[in-house]
Amino acid sequence: MDALAGLLEGPRARGAFMIRACFDPPWAVRVEDRAPLTVMLMVRGDAWVVPDTGERLRLRAGDLAIARGPDPYTCADDPGTEPRAVILPGGECGYPDGRPLNGSMDLGVRTWGDRPDGAAVLLIGTYLVRGEIGGRLLDALPPLLSLTSEQWDCPLTPLLMTEVTRDEAGQEVVLDRLLDLLVIAALRSWFAGPSAEPPAWYRALGDPVAGRALRLLQDDPAHPWTVASLAAGAGVSRAALARRFTELVGEPPMAYLTGWRLALAADRLRDTDDTLGAIARQVGYGSAFALSTAFKRVYGVSPQEYRAPTA
Repeated sequence: MDALAGLLEGPRARGAFMIRACFDPPWAVRVEDRAPLTVMLMVRGDAWVVPDTGERLRLRAGDLAIARGPDPYTCADDPGTEPRAVILPGGECGYPDGRPLNGSMDLGVRTWGDRPDGAAVLLIGTYLVRGEIGGRLLDALPPLLSLTSEQWDCPLTPLLMTEVTRDEAGQEVVLDRLLDLLVIAALRSWFAGPSAEPPAWYRALGDPVAGRALRLLQDDPAHPWTVASLAAGAGVSRAALARRFTELVGEPPMAYLTGWRLALAADRLRDTDDTLGAIARQVGYGSAFALSTAFKRVYGVSPQEYRAPTA
């Protein structure tokens, strides 16, 4: 598996929040849902995405933005427009003063705003749980990124516009998979552009020493790796490997291996029904207890709690 494929294999939406938002100016919506990742595809008109900190972003028809949570932001026709609605965790909506909207802006199946044929139309897809997006991918992204229509012509827009308002059996699964595909395609284009800032381990894959060691760890995390065996695989001394790896990746080889194993375990906890013992063996831990101890130390919850999130 190449490095980019490994980075992008994480998005797996499950009952994602997806809507077609339609507005007439002036309009503004405050987003405080703390979602790990939200995609905004501008279908018609234009809009501003204004984070509480950092530079604001203008979207025109065909442009796409991805906001990495949990920090709040505002979407509006103009940066100076005051919000008239607030999006809360779980897709709940309310007025800025705390009163619930009670469906007053509902326009039909997964359609929300002023009128279905509004001057501004956005397709919005939100991953509700962090585990649906790989932690390594989230760490690689800035708080807010964009692709203009000149940088990337989205072939999914007509299909998404059709599918988002359908109310058929299994439709949530269809939309989940379309959202995953949209995110993967967009990020693949973004990573290929000059503005991308991939993580240190991704850049280190091009190094003949650290890159070779990284591939060994990523391809076979369950192997009982040591610095000595990694150094032998990279064709250098232990000291040379440790120095080069730490310099380029930002952490020692064994620390990276621990994080990689636990990230894989987290994915398997959410994506499979495998027992904790089976997952431990798959990712290189000698027992379920050893994996559970390491997992709770890093993630702050037990594997069982992570597998059954409250969100």
